[in-house]
Amino acid sequence: MTGHLPVTTMGLEITVQRELGHEAVPDDAAFQRWASAAAADSNATLAIRLVGAAESEALNQRYRGKARPTNVLSFPAELPAVVLRELAQPPLGDLVICVPLVEAEAKAQGKALADHWAHLVMHGVLHLRGFDHENEQDAERMEALERELLADFGIADPYATD
Repeated sequence: MTGHLPVTTMGLEITVQRELGHEAVPDDAAFQRWASAAAADSNATLAIRLVGAAESEALNQRYRGKARPTNVLSFPAELPAVVLRELAQPPLGDLVICVPLVEAEAKAQGKALADHWAHLVMHGVLHLRGFDHENEQDAERMEALERELLADFGIADPYATD
């Protein structure tokens, strides 16, 4: 495992853990830009772990009961208020992103790989902030925010169908 020093900008401190050496994985600065946009300048910490299919599948099975890898898992931080009061930067949570699945999805969907990375990072951070897509109304709200955030980076609507 190779880790990187935390990167701090605009109140969000991220740490990226890279379990795989893929050339197409964005650099830490890209993760910082995307996560910060979705975090709405939160004064918090975020860990992003980049993994292979086996680890993604194991975590997805353990925490969601689904025996397959998934593109991004979001684990919100759940600390007692007494602990949170003591922290200069409370944890937002952790994202676990399956590198080979991100690459395969981008190719299958005809999307630029960097655009798909941006979308999944923002999608995961929004989950950490409490957004979800469990019903149609919540999905529409979350997707609208994703479209707005991605547009700020010049990235097309990831939900548009041809």
